[in-house]
Amino acid sequence: MGEGLTVGEGVLWVLAWFGVMLFYTLLDVAVWRKTAPGHARLLNVISIALCMGGFLSLLRSKYGFQIDPLNGFSPEGMLLAAGCAAAMYLLLDKFLDPVFEGMLPGSEKRYREALEHLREAPILSFIQVCVLAPIMEEALMRGFLLGGLSLSCGAVTALLISSALFALLHFNMVQTLSAFISGIALGLVYIRTDSLICCMAAHAGYNMISYFTTVFPNHSCKKGGQT
Repeated sequence: MGEGLTVGEGVLWVLAWFGVMLFYTLLDVAVWRKTAPGHARLLNVISIALCMGGFLSLLRSKYGFQIDPLNGFSPEGMLLAAGCAAAMYLLLDKFLDPVFEGMLPGSEKRYREALEHLREAPILSFIQVCVLAPIMEEALMRGFLLGGLSLSCGAVTALLISSALFALLHFNMVQTLSAFISGIALGLVYIRTDSLICCMAAHAGYNMISYFTTVFPNHSCKKGGQT
């Protein structure tokens, strides 16, 4: 982005994406699961991908924002992304999440129900959680929001605001607390590398580790905190 982004503009665009999330969730629950139950998960993934494409196209037409895979890319940046993914897993899934679970048992129950839903279609769930979510969330929260706010508010303020809004995008309180910390970590990767692809790699890597330790193996594994 060539111009800075105001806080109000940033909040409005995050709320707009939140509205899109509600739309495709309602579409899944009210339409796909009732009219095409055998293909509902596939239709939901397609709906999410189309919504993502439309939203990113809107940001490009409005602000000139686009994803450049080569901008800031480097082997060192990818190593940092891998380290960030592993560190978030150890810090959140193995240390902080159990504390959050004890504090918020109701949210924890709903989160486990969501994990059971993921297990019903593991391949499509993998695409949604480990591919689509990291692409969209990093494009919006780091590339667009953090990058734009940094030009007008400074890096520290932009980091805190983008992390807080990133956390609010997650419906479950257990995830929300973890997402704020993840937002800080991923934001630091973006500030350090100036690479959106490195942030997407870190986010996807963390979600993959959490995913494979909760959905595919035996059900005795500890839950993950995919963001």
